[in-house]
Amino acid sequence: MENLSKKQLLEELRKRDEEIARLNHEMTLMRQKMDLLIRRMFGRSSEKLDASQLDLFLLGIGDEPGKGEASSLQEADPAKTTKARSSEPRRERWPSDLPVVEEIIEPAEVVAAPEDWRFIGAEVSEQLDYELAKFLRRRLVRRKYVHRLDRDVAPVMAPMPEVLLERCIAAPGLLAAIIVGKYCDHLPLYRQESIFENRNGVYLPRASMSRWMGLAADWLRPIYKIIRTGVMGGGYVQVDETPVRYLAPGHGQTKLGYLWTALSPGRDAFYHWETSRGAHCLKNVIPADFRGKIQCDAYAAYPSFTKDKDLIELVACWAHARRNFYEAREHVPQRAKWILRQIGKLYAVEASLREIGAGPNLRSAIRASHSTPIYRRIHRALIAFKKSGHHLPRSSFGKAIDYALSNWSLLGVYLQDGCVEIDNNLVENAIRPTALGKNYPQLSVMRSCLAA
Repeated sequence: MENLSKKQLLEELRKRDEEIARLNHEMTLMRQKMDLLIRRMFGRSSEKLDASQLDLFLLGIGDEPGKGEASSLQEADPAKTTKARSSEPRRERWPSDLPVVEEIIEPAEVVAAPEDWRFIGAEVSEQLDYELAKFLRRRLVRRKYVHRLDRDVAPVMAPMPEVLLERCIAAPGLLAAIIVGKYCDHLPLYRQESIFENRNGVYLPRASMSRWMGLAADWLRPIYKIIRTGVMGGGYVQVDETPVRYLAPGHGQTKLGYLWTALSPGRDAFYHWETSRGAHCLKNVIPADFRGKIQCDAYAAYPSFTKDKDLIELVACWAHARRNFYEAREHVPQRAKWILRQIGKLYAVEASLREIGAGPNLRSAIRASHSTPIYRRIHRALIAFKKSGHHLPRSSFGKAIDYALSNWSLLGVYLQDGCVEIDNNLVENAIRPTALGKNYPQLSVMRSCLAA
């Protein structure tokens, strides 16, 4: 009986030890998630590492699992120096063709007795001035004429210029100002309504301006289609989406929609509004006859959209892969920062290519000789890290490894094609200004058209 009690006690202790280990594991994961959340909410937005960061050299990267754990610091390159800034020409303060208004200031003595003075020269100085925008009433007078000799001919009169809507009071200049104010200066219509009334004494209801925006969007649709055709015609496009809350009349609250953006590097960008971010939305963004490469993040909608399209190839983004290792750098500092340094070397190659203005062929050649060995080195390290079993799949570093390895072939596409960028930061930069004006799809009438 006593022996049985000891066995039960030992079994109970074993179970408690397992429970404690499980709870410690969950607590570690929760701490990592909390640290990540705190950094995202209150930390710096920059992902740059300290310039004095030492490169980390891992021993036994290609060895058997478990033998590559040891790591040591690699001495910093003593020949590395900071590149001096090249002297850039001074930027002109204003364009040379800016209109000039000349104002002559006469001395009081000359004004009092101009006949006593002789002009011998002038001192000229310039200031930059600004005139506030102003409203005006454009009155269109269409004169009627009758034939002097042939009295049977009907009177003639010039046709009315085309307008968005019959009896619409908005002239093209006013419409352009409202569009620029809303989509470039990020002024919602209610704010423009207040500005017009308080500063100019002109009352323009926001409901009227909203209708004008819908009409203007229909008028601009041909231009939008031309831009879209140009973007999608190059065979390589970057695509991303961002959430935007919009007013939904009848629901009593805002709903969540998505602004899809497609950009062709070196060309233009176009925007498309959808009320969701499902794979079916990509059918309205990517034309059915598109053939080429789509660079995007690892969102599941993209592989779902291209799974039955053999002529479309997905390209992954190194910035997204890097971000995961950056977020894990405090929990696994040596290995995460070593990976970050290797990715930094890939970006250093791209910076040198931009500096010399390399074309697609030269980019492919230099990437093959400089970037491909780094790419393979990172791959060997990630496989060794995964096989070592020291990084749990649910940990931040484990997730970073799984993300990179699951998209590894897509991350290497840019090495074979000189037209492809290393990341899709360009399209993200095109999306970034929308954060200043989340009021874009204000009414459902605007859901189908947001011209670039």
